[in-house]
Amino acid sequence: MPSVLIVDDLLSIHEMLEAVIQPTGFSTAFATDGEKALGRYKAEKFDLVLADIDMKPMDGITLLKQLKQYDPSAVIVIMTAYASTESAIQALKFGAFDYLQKPFRVNELIATLKRGIEFKQFQTERMNSGLAPAAGSAGIEGRIIGQSPAVQKLIQQVRKLASVRAPVLLQGENGTGKTAVAELLHEALGAPEAQLVRIDCALSSEANFRDGLLGQNGTGGTWVQQAKGGTLFLQHLQCLPLETQKELVSVLRNNSHTMRLVCTTTEDLERLCDEGRFFDELFYRVASLPVQLPPLRERSEDIPILAKHYAAKSSNPHFDASLVEFTADAMAILASYHWPGNLTELFQVISKIASTTESRIVTSEQLPLRLRELKHWPKLAEYLAGQEKKYVDLVLHACRSDKAKAAEVLGVDQGRLD
Repeated sequence: MPSVLIVDDLLSIHEMLEAVIQPTGFSTAFATDGEKALGRYKAEKFDLVLADIDMKPMDGITLLKQLKQYDPSAVIVIMTAYASTESAIQALKFGAFDYLQKPFRVNELIATLKRGIEFKQFQTERMNSGLAPAAGSAGIEGRIIGQSPAVQKLIQQVRKLASVRAPVLLQGENGTGKTAVAELLHEALGAPEAQLVRIDCALSSEANFRDGLLGQNGTGGTWVQQAKGGTLFLQHLQCLPLETQKELVSVLRNNSHTMRLVCTTTEDLERLCDEGRFFDELFYRVASLPVQLPPLRERSEDIPILAKHYAAKSSNPHFDASLVEFTADAMAILASYHWPGNLTELFQVISKIASTTESRIVTSEQLPLRLRELKHWPKLAEYLAGQEKKYVDLVLHACRSDKAKAAEVLGVDQGRLD
């Protein structure tokens, strides 16, 4: 029988909730303040905590934070008497499963508890089976490539997220690998028959959102129904119309426990909330587990590994593309370029070169002209340290042997080039 710890400083609330909850198949226990609730939870480990927000000496938000710190998998529903949703949204920000506003309807209360218990059972089954961490690790090294600290941190985050089904928000520029991470998280569900339903909010129309995402009365449309047991993947969430965002909150309240929700954004959603361009309650419902994907320019030490990896995935009619090598000057240019298209742009560049080159050794002259623009060349010094002549020759070549221009780029006296 699922257990619920009710935390409220009013005994009348305890009595009322006990009379309503127990007949529906839940066992109940009580605490009159946050401190007692924390102690009791540590001793007995309840399936769900139903806590009032306005208590002393420890209020519901403080209890929420401490419970989550003690047990990240704790499922907590907050009760609030305020007419405003401000306090409820604050609770979502700190990891509450959901909130209820007093006075609440009995059917709403029971439905929320059942969703919370179902979510808790899923989490427990995943962790006890050991399937999720293994599934999350199976292809991770093959799809998140790199040895930089930023990439190693990302890999560790993905491994941890594999064992939970809380909403995940992937943040980062276009081309940083958000789709690959979403696919890994979906595979971590360990259910081959489950669907990954991918929706690009930048491309869908309001009519499609109504039919596919919202449905009627918060039930969820066809996309949501298809994603049950699997993953609903909403790309470019910042492009969702504001009114649709508000209606989506009801859909998530009713359905998020039945699927994994993964969203991506290229913008700072918290800033958009402050500007009134994104619905704050939706933000806190989708951003409980934010993951920042680094742009390629901030992990340039991974470019040699990525270049080799992308070349090996190409097909060349003359020889095995995995044998392609880049000269030191070519690799220095690749590492110096700012890559506005990130991994996507690097893959396009490397795959084209690797599939068309007639020589196994790729030189700087074979790289696209935009990569060899003069504005990128001063950065080459750090990648060609100790190879001064090669660096000077590269700059001279880029300047078409104009020594005056080369001296300007290098920041040296022209006489040093004579």
